[in-house]
Amino acid sequence: MTSSDSDIRALLDTRVEACQDKDIDRLMSLYSPGIVYYDVVPPLQFVGTEEVRRNFVRWFDEYDGPISLETHDLTIATDEDVAFVNMLHLDSGTRKNGLPISIWVRSTVCCRRSGGGTWSITHEHISVPFNPENLQAWFPPEA
Repeated sequence: MTSSDSDIRALLDTRVEACQDKDIDRLMSLYSPGIVYYDVVPPLQFVGTEEVRRNFVRWFDEYDGPISLETHDLTIATDEDVAFVNMLHLDSGTRKNGLPISIWVRSTVCCRRSGGGTWSITHEHISVPFNPENLQAWFPPEA
C-alpha cells in the first residue's frame, strides 16, 4: 500500500465516522468547494459545498440516532494527485418513523491532492442497486 493509499483510506474512515456521528462540519471539511455529488434523491445532482451540505443534513435528519455505514469491497487507485475509490456500504439505522432499515448503496469517490498535500473529495456518486425482477431496491436478507 502506498502512502497515498493510506491517506485516502484515512480520509474515507473520517468520512464514515463523520456520517455515523452526523458531524456535518467534520464531514464537509473533506469536500472541495467545487464538489459534484450524485445521489439517489432529487435533484440527483448537487454542486458545491452548500448544496451538498443541505443534502447531508436532510439525510442525517431522516434517522433517529446514529447511522451505521459498513464499508465492503473497498478498491483504491491512486496516482500522484488523483485517487479513484469504489465500495459498497451497508447503510443501517432507525428512521424517524421508528422503522429500522438496512440498504446497500454503491459509492464511487474521486479525490484530488492540493498543492499543500491535502486530499479532498471532488466527486462522489451514490447509487442503490435494484432487483431487476421486481425493480425494487436491493435490501440485505433478514438476519
